[in-house]
Amino acid sequence: MPTPVTVLGLGLMGTALASALLKAGHPATVWNRTAAKTGPLVARGAAPAGTVRDAITASPLVIVCLTTNDGVRSLLAPEAEALAGRTLVNLTNGTPAQARELADWAAARGITYIDGGIMAIPQMIATPAAYILYSGANETAFETHRPTLEALAASKWVGKDPGAAALYDLSLLTGMYGMVMGVVQAYALIGSAGVPAREFAPLLREWVGAMTDGLVPGMAEALDSGQHLTDVSSLGINQAALPNFLTAYAQAGISDELFRPLQGLLDRSVAAGHAADGLSRLTTLLKKEQGQG
Repeated sequence: MPTPVTVLGLGLMGTALASALLKAGHPATVWNRTAAKTGPLVARGAAPAGTVRDAITASPLVIVCLTTNDGVRSLLAPEAEALAGRTLVNLTNGTPAQARELADWAAARGITYIDGGIMAIPQMIATPAAYILYSGANETAFETHRPTLEALAASKWVGKDPGAAALYDLSLLTGMYGMVMGVVQAYALIGSAGVPAREFAPLLREWVGAMTDGLVPGMAEALDSGQHLTDVSSLGINQAALPNFLTAYAQAGISDELFRPLQGLLDRSVAAGHAADGLSRLTTLLKKEQGQG
């Protein structure tokens, strides 16, 4: 028999999660601070809960998906007694430290805590393209509920450190946002000459994909081996070339605020004697020295 599940928080993502559970045949209880948001899900068979406590006590598995982790703590703290003995899966975006703090809070109250990072947008939930990262001290509880969680997306367990899922999540999103910044700047530059974005898009997609295919594994190998020397594109070459980009942006009448910080990092890398190294060396320079703000 499908496991009953409670979903707390019915924003775009929470609604997508609850919808996926209903589609998979799980009895779902839903709660949202704005009760009207439960309507569409109730029409599809979900049970509405009038209070957070009613929602929690309806299921052995409670999934929470709010805007911030601060909201999770304030929402659940008064209901710790009701949560005791249940499994709490927190799919709210947050930091590793927040996940660990919530895990400690839960453990002290007899609550099994699993943290999660959703690697998808709401429209991707319950499709092959989506996956969710999970971590927590109780891997057995995760495996017990894995069949239910698989209704949402493919499940990837990343360790017993409760903060691991958030760490992986934010690291992956960091790579995505870096790509977004490059794409945004590229469209601004090409657009300054009146070139339609749709015309430029196929070239940009092909180029970014080709570069990523080699860059990601190549930098990983350099970082893990400590061998940063390159005969492809050295830091010295990139330091000399970047001013051309900044000048072109200025001449095109677009901001360089996304790219100017790279100039300082390249300058620092060359000054430190790494001119012959590849871009992987920049990763080692991002670690702040003790006492540095």
